[in-house]
Amino acid sequence: MSEATTPREPAPAPPAESRFDAASRSVLREMLESSWLVTLAAVVAALVLGGILIAAADARVQETSGWLFARPTDFFGAIGDAVGGAYSALFQGAVINFSGNGFARTIRPLTETMTVATPLIFAGLGLGIGFRAGLFNIGAQGQIIMGAVLGGYIGFTFDLPAALHLLLAVIGAGLGGAIWASIAGVLKATTGANEVIVTIMLNNVAIYLIGYLLTISAFQRPGSANPISPPIPASATYPLLLGSNFRLHLGFILALLAALGVWWLMERSTLGLRFRAVGANPHAARTAGMSVPWVTVWVMAIAGGLAGLAGSAQVLGTERVLTTGVAASFGFDAITVALLGRSKPFGTVLAGLLFGGLRAGGFAMQARTGTPIDIVLVVQSFIVLFIAAPPLVRAIFRLPTPGGPTRAQRRAAAQQSSVTAQEA
Repeated sequence: MSEATTPREPAPAPPAESRFDAASRSVLREMLESSWLVTLAAVVAALVLGGILIAAADARVQETSGWLFARPTDFFGAIGDAVGGAYSALFQGAVINFSGNGFARTIRPLTETMTVATPLIFAGLGLGIGFRAGLFNIGAQGQIIMGAVLGGYIGFTFDLPAALHLLLAVIGAGLGGAIWASIAGVLKATTGANEVIVTIMLNNVAIYLIGYLLTISAFQRPGSANPISPPIPASATYPLLLGSNFRLHLGFILALLAALGVWWLMERSTLGLRFRAVGANPHAARTAGMSVPWVTVWVMAIAGGLAGLAGSAQVLGTERVLTTGVAASFGFDAITVALLGRSKPFGTVLAGLLFGGLRAGGFAMQARTGTPIDIVLVVQSFIVLFIAAPPLVRAIFRLPTPGGPTRAQRRAAAQQSSVTAQEA
């Protein structure tokens, strides 16, 4: 058989890792490219489902359901009171307390929302950079912890002038998160290790590491057997913006400036262009002469640095002491914040404020109405579900598919098809 007629062997299938990365990038791209309408619809759907759970857990609703068909107005009135009361308390605990005595008590909920949102904004910005570069950085929790460890250590160990002390502590926090995230970046760049698995494992390492560090003399408070550090002196803490009656500190302003810096980085700088190019198509970026491994390391380092600053907001701003729970669940909540904000700086700030409001208002909702605060966690989980499944949200609200025909075009096509069928 001649060479011209010899059948060619099929091209080898791409390795499983490559297929997995391609599928992951496709799913991530679909979530990040969803319209603001889909994002808003996801939040609304989560609140509606949360309202259903609030109503189902209410004793008055359960009682009136026994005579639903005899007196339906009692049942639906109880639902309105339960859901309306819970969400009203949530709003007043997160934005404005209309029943507060004096201006300070009235605006305190808003300042609490901004305080809680600060680490969410920092970490969400870092994760957003990774998502836009095609990297699933799930390690913000560990990066926040390591940022808090290094920043807190500089804070309570050294005795320096106020401005210099705070500056070095903040830089140390960012550096701690950057170094921790760079471990995953280097492994990804040099060995192809999956960043999802590596960052999750690094989360666990960080959690156990801080627990160990707070048992040694260099970190543990003298005379205490509890895992707690010495208090951070005033020279290394973020100044309070509204006085001692509020917890809002300078870290919130720094978070807004970080959002502005991330916008410039991703939209106006050459480095940001490389990040976005690798995220869109790493093979094309490599063909264009970009070093994908180099970009991977830089993306993880910058993302980790921002997560480390989230740790500084906790240890140098809100808590002012290093404990094993300093990161709370901010690293995991920041994943949803980044996705809800479509990994854009402005959207991430708004999403961070939303989640900060849910967290701050949840306590007021529980105190005033007796609604379990776990409802807030359920609402957040529903938001994650809907953000991760844009086709589901579009199907529920009958929204058009991006790039597909609009509702008017589908209606016109259906009418044209009907006319054609009648003529035939």
